[in-house]
Amino acid sequence: MGNIKQAFEQRVIAVPIEHILPTRKLEKAVYTSKKYSSILCSIRELGVIEPLAVHPKPVIEGGVTSYILLDGHMRLEALKELGGTEALCLISTDDEGFTYNRQINRLTPIQEHKMILATLKKGVAAERIAQVLGINVDRVHARTNLLKGIAPEVVEMLKVRMVAHEVFTVLRRMKPFRQIEAAEMMISANCFTHNYARMVLAATRPEFLITQKKPTTEINPADIARMEREMENLQHDYRQVEDTLGETMLVLVVAKGYLMRVLRNETVAGYLHKHHADLLEELVSIMEAVSADARHLERE
Repeated sequence: MGNIKQAFEQRVIAVPIEHILPTRKLEKAVYTSKKYSSILCSIRELGVIEPLAVHPKPVIEGGVTSYILLDGHMRLEALKELGGTEALCLISTDDEGFTYNRQINRLTPIQEHKMILATLKKGVAAERIAQVLGINVDRVHARTNLLKGIAPEVVEMLKVRMVAHEVFTVLRRMKPFRQIEAAEMMISANCFTHNYARMVLAATRPEFLITQKKPTTEINPADIARMEREMENLQHDYRQVEDTLGETMLVLVVAKGYLMRVLRNETVAGYLHKHHADLLEELVSIMEAVSADARHLERE
């Protein structure tokens, strides 16, 4: 087996802002968005929590190394607005921003929980944290207690997963070994939603729950076994779709490109508009949906 190449160097360095080269220009609307305001406030109050991802530029001009910015354009602009001179950066060994955005997760709920705990230990008030994150102070308290009653094994399994916050409320109603089973099922299906967790809870035998509430209707073992089989079939179907998603998306994008070229022909477009307006409208909506899905996959 060959050696695995590390994605980043094992260090974080401070890079002068003027030596960081953005790969895209932010739209004007970004500067008035809630997300940008939150980032601006967070950096002002707490500093840069997540370093920028950069790659050294191959050409060294004037003896000074420049860095291509792969991720963190909004953080860079916020630093500039606040008068910053340097930015903490992770040095990527790959200059492809798409690969970075595809493989690196954003701050997960468990990571956010740990960040809030660490900030509280530093003496920062919960109200200040709520103001920086742009959320209600009650949500800060809720996220502080996010892992209360959650098995350590589950925390380890889900720490880098984008799990809905409500999932932990559902898991808390199960005994530890059932929590582990539920987490394994969510990872297997790559589904971390509240509804999926509730489905697992509904299929859990009463003796595996922390508090056993009297059900409004009696669920017999045969019903639970049937639900478990249906969940297994759902997981199998989900994995099959996931395995073919990339290829299917490529085919759709190619087909969309062909249709766009066809519709640029005024004769064809005019005929469809005159005789099959409903079909033309449907084709346009499908092409727009394909474009939106492709952009969504790229952001992920």
